[in-house]
Amino acid sequence: MTENAVIARRSFLAGALVLLGMRGPASAQEPAESASKVSAQEAPGSWRHALTLLGEPKYGPDFQHFDYADPKAPVGGLVRLGAQGGFDNLNFIVNGLKGDLEGGITQIYDTLMEDSGDEPFSSYGLLAEGVRIAEDGQSVTYRLRANARWHDGKPVTVEDVIWSFDTLKANSPFYAAYYHTVAKAETGSEREVVFRFSEAGNRELPQVLGQMQVLPKHWWTGTDKNGKPRSATETTLEIPLGSGPYRLAKIDAGRSAVYERVADYWGKDLPVNRGRNNFGTVRFEYFRDGSVLLEALKGDLYDFRSENIARNWATAYDDFPAVKEGRLIKEEFPGRGTGIMQAFVFNLRRDKFKDERVRRAFNLALNFEEMNRQLFYGLYSRIDSYFYGSELASSGLPDGLEKVILESVKDKLPGSVFTETYTNPVNDTPEAGRANLRKAVGLLREAGYELKGGKMVAKATGEPLIVEFLEFQNVFERVILPYAAQLKLIGIESSIRVIDQAQYQNRLRSFDFDITTSNWPESLSPGNEQREFWGSAAADKPGSRNIAGIKDAGIDALIEKVIFAQDRETLVAATHALDRTLLAHNFVVPQWSSAVTRTLRWNRFGRPAVLPKYGSSGFPTTWWYDEALAAKTGAPR
Repeated sequence: MTENAVIARRSFLAGALVLLGMRGPASAQEPAESASKVSAQEAPGSWRHALTLLGEPKYGPDFQHFDYADPKAPVGGLVRLGAQGGFDNLNFIVNGLKGDLEGGITQIYDTLMEDSGDEPFSSYGLLAEGVRIAEDGQSVTYRLRANARWHDGKPVTVEDVIWSFDTLKANSPFYAAYYHTVAKAETGSEREVVFRFSEAGNRELPQVLGQMQVLPKHWWTGTDKNGKPRSATETTLEIPLGSGPYRLAKIDAGRSAVYERVADYWGKDLPVNRGRNNFGTVRFEYFRDGSVLLEALKGDLYDFRSENIARNWATAYDDFPAVKEGRLIKEEFPGRGTGIMQAFVFNLRRDKFKDERVRRAFNLALNFEEMNRQLFYGLYSRIDSYFYGSELASSGLPDGLEKVILESVKDKLPGSVFTETYTNPVNDTPEAGRANLRKAVGLLREAGYELKGGKMVAKATGEPLIVEFLEFQNVFERVILPYAAQLKLIGIESSIRVIDQAQYQNRLRSFDFDITTSNWPESLSPGNEQREFWGSAAADKPGSRNIAGIKDAGIDALIEKVIFAQDRETLVAATHALDRTLLAHNFVVPQWSSAVTRTLRWNRFGRPAVLPKYGSSGFPTTWWYDEALAAKTGAPR
């Protein structure tokens, strides 16, 4: 766990934040476009080569490659990626994947469509050569390419797609929520699969179906080398069959995973793949401890690191000889994918966090300004929105269309959404810090607590207010300890429990925690995933992303407003309304973020002249191994 990226992982090949294959967050700088602008090729009922939520797709039917990919890039060489933790499972259908293994495993499977890295949310054909949305908007049809193949040479079939959909929806909490309103998948005409919806007007549903990893039915319903039937619902360390540009070639359970480029990959000449997936071998090295992971980079045991710990960026590298010599490159890339909430998250299922005043008191006690000075070297800003860094973040008081949307569900909302602008407390002076602590004590008293002998106790029972912070990396102790000291000043006792990643995931899955750290990357076009993030139906589902346990009728109503917005203006207004309402409840204590992605890499790699607009560096997807640079730096071990 790091200061600026906690749960969301970087995809093995996508080079952008993903959530089980879901689209990554979009840029704060992209101007709003009209979603109602529809080109001729996008007319309902017609076959298309691409889908987009924002106007017309950038690339036409005859495009040759993405602008941020170089089709002349050399192919081959090795890239080593570092990851913290380990793994005990190669089946991404069920929970249990750890760290970046999940990103690697999902990338051995092709999807129906491939997202563009320089558009907010546009997708182009990969397994599917065409897509057609029904005129009534209640189904979408994908037509598979005739030459799509699994790595064993067998064709990718409609039956594979249907089995994948049914299996993922039945066994994955994420997909169960994401595809909740997809009633069924069925066979259409030759090589066509039809997804039928139980609701009309969900503008993004046809497109998010294109992001689903398609799995080989014949492999998963077959037997292993010992004749034992495989099960899609059980963990396994058997290397699975894929269809994508890489295959998992070898594992050392919990320690390393080696992916090899498929020389005869069926889709290597498709426009969406030209100039991408250039490395011959991609190897993940796993390290149990964050400090060891850092030293492993210095020891040239892996090649690329996103540095999310401010202290390391400011102090850990500048005196290192390889940095001074230019063999280890420090480089910042614009954070064009910002749109995020990262926070200390309360478990609202526990009685002590049910009162909004208690939760606000915790925020008042967080002295971010002092943390930023002492711990973060002034490199961060405080998050004040669930869509921080994007145009979807609410501000000021509601007006116009946003106010109309809020008024439509007024009976379900706290009155403060109409009269107050959310702000985090500012502790920039000792006086301000003391004043905020006094406010925190006042709120706790209103909520039924009192100070006795320096401890905050419930008036009714005498039970002290004690909390545990649950983490899986020791590095976060340096952040929690000063926060705990502030809480102690108002009588709240706290402790930190650091456990291994497997235990951590199990406790989150069963909602066995007081407070933890999590984050939610957001796209420029939010939709169905909001049900999984904040919806009441997801609150008690083991493994869901609603780890806070939010159950609120107003939030549920506003999520539906977002999902069923029919144009860009309404989407932005509905998202502002949702953001404002989430903030008003003080469900979390927001943390901090940065406008840039800080990276280090051993200087062995070339890159295209153009980087993906929404993918930060684009590493390693569109980069390549540079023999000349490697000769100067030294070949990787």
